[in-house]
Amino acid sequence: MMKTILIPTDFSKNALHALTYAKELYKCERACFFVLHAYGEEVYGHYKTTPKEELEKMKEEKREDTQKKLDALIDSVLGEPPNPLHNFETVAKLDNLVDAVNDFVDEMNIDLVIMGTKGQTSDHKTTFGSYTIEIFKYVKCPVLAIPEDFEYRQPKAILFPTDYMLPYKRRELKLLGDLAGKFKSKIHCLYITDFDELSPRQEDNKLFLEGTLTKPYLSFETAPVKNKAEIILEQIEQKEAGMLVMMNSRHSFFEDMLYRSTVDLLGLKIKIPFMVMQNIKR
Repeated sequence: MMKTILIPTDFSKNALHALTYAKELYKCERACFFVLHAYGEEVYGHYKTTPKEELEKMKEEKREDTQKKLDALIDSVLGEPPNPLHNFETVAKLDNLVDAVNDFVDEMNIDLVIMGTKGQTSDHKTTFGSYTIEIFKYVKCPVLAIPEDFEYRQPKAILFPTDYMLPYKRRELKLLGDLAGKFKSKIHCLYITDFDELSPRQEDNKLFLEGTLTKPYLSFETAPVKNKAEIILEQIEQKEAGMLVMMNSRHSFFEDMLYRSTVDLLGLKIKIPFMVMQNIKR
């Protein structure tokens, strides 16, 4: 089956980097890449000071300009000769970025969103810009964020911190399993805990994980509770991990990281692609 991949762009270097990474990641698979630019804020940011007639003109001009930029972007990445397994589609949306991405994910049943972690308005205090974190939190499909300085390489080891408390989605795990299987990657499941035994609920979720991730090699480890971000960074280095994967759900370990200072430490130091799998009904 053809994979459907959505790549949001603000026409920055980092967005182009994410698109190039996506092409490499799926180089040997049939894939349709939808390259999306949301220009709502570029128009409505002027709303209070712009007469209605001029605003309508601005919308049309911005749509035409966006389409030209998207077409030029696709032309620049097609390659010579173009990969016959890949199709590219452009999407210009008069909307804010998070809503545009979420609506398009629903409309086209997207498998994966791939995006850069820096954009035109980003600073260097954290790897994850505000838009990236919003998309991590609210978009209904897996999101893969690519650090701006990461040079493409196959992920031979994948670190997957999990507490086994969440019921995993089969489609999400299949996406991960297919990627790991394709590259013969090892997935290291890491449970950060001070307890020796799993609850029946955790045991069931762990069994589901094992039964679904059948293509890659799996290992299961525990680490004592301290600073969670520091443990993850240590494990990335020890395992020579080429990708970090976490689950997002309300009241989860991931949400705890998003809303607390641990994400700041990860954001400063993580240098590998970071996939966030969702636990939201699609």
